[in-house]
Amino acid sequence: MANNIIVGLDVGTATVNTVVVGVERGKSRPGAGPAESRKTLRILGAGQCQNQGMRRGYVVDFDETVSSIRKSVREAERSAGLPIKRAYISFGGVGLGAERSQATVAVSRADREISEADVKRVVSQSEANLSHFANKQILHTIPLNFFIDRDLKTTKPVGLKGGKLEAEILFITCFNQHYDDLVRSVEAAGVAVEDVVASPLATSKAVLTKRQRETGSLLVDFGAGTVSLAVFEEGIPISLESFPIGSSHITSDIALGFSIPLEDAEILKVSFGSENFSKKKLSEIINARLSDIFELIEGHLKKINRNALLPGGIILTGGGAGLANIAETAKDYLKLPAAVGELKDLAGADKLAGSGWATSVGLCLWLAEEKEGLEINSHLPSGIKNVKNSILRWFHSFLP
Repeated sequence: MANNIIVGLDVGTATVNTVVVGVERGKSRPGAGPAESRKTLRILGAGQCQNQGMRRGYVVDFDETVSSIRKSVREAERSAGLPIKRAYISFGGVGLGAERSQATVAVSRADREISEADVKRVVSQSEANLSHFANKQILHTIPLNFFIDRDLKTTKPVGLKGGKLEAEILFITCFNQHYDDLVRSVEAAGVAVEDVVASPLATSKAVLTKRQRETGSLLVDFGAGTVSLAVFEEGIPISLESFPIGSSHITSDIALGFSIPLEDAEILKVSFGSENFSKKKLSEIINARLSDIFELIEGHLKKINRNALLPGGIILTGGGAGLANIAETAKDYLKLPAAVGELKDLAGADKLAGSGWATSVGLCLWLAEEKEGLEINSHLPSGIKNVKNSILRWFHSFLP
């Protein structure tokens, strides 16, 4: 596969979405170097396939998951007219979460100037200080703040002077078993895994504006089996969580409430109404489950002291974001501005029929930025081949 092609693969509970993006370099201004040349992104192809091998974001039927991935990838190959050999994949679902940790180290140089080695040491110590880490692994390491001699607060300590360097780090983690099963499924489908990204962080690149990330916003990825969220402030994610409840639970509630098959309940949920069913009862069933979900979200915001304190509001995405009046329901319950997220305008977006593409598109957008970052941000297992410094570059785009 050509170096200017990026593939984003989102293996979800309901569907597997594959997006192929081409990165075209335009002419740079006179005297500019290669790094300053303009880039144009174009969606070259996409593939989507129903998936019945996952539950709440993790693999329960290996063969079914592999088959769904193959079908999605093959459809994307036909659409793009290109073979797909490797991809960047997202990780979501139960077990995805985040934990903050702090550490302090003495600055090593005699002249008290802070070096990259000092930053690596304090981040490594923060990782060592993590609690409740059994059966988990780190997906991403995000420096939130550095403090020099408990006085100066900064996000870029290298080159500054002091005696002690303290760090506050956000570690995004997942269950080892769920991670390994997902990677094995993708590789068994004939696709090499280049890198793995937490789904809410990938999705944020496709639907959040820079202003929303700066002023404070809540991204809610409303999937079939899970609801994942990420809170952003000052350009970086400051919290992340997932809940084992999603839009498929609403479908089940409708099926029980009207004594109809799940297939009919799904149609009723999406169309929001039928002359054969009471719209009032349907609304009550949907809102009851939405209240449960927004109560969980509100509890998380209270836990991190951000309840009703995010001026950028709530941005809803994922298949469940297509529910009628969901933005108004979120606004009324959480007392924040709310809207359904829209994909950033990209050439070739007409190839994305239907919903649920934000995560796979976000993977491609993030990789295309090619930012340089800190080496400390990569936590990929040695079993994954051909890993570049993509994760290292990505989080640099969050920093001020």
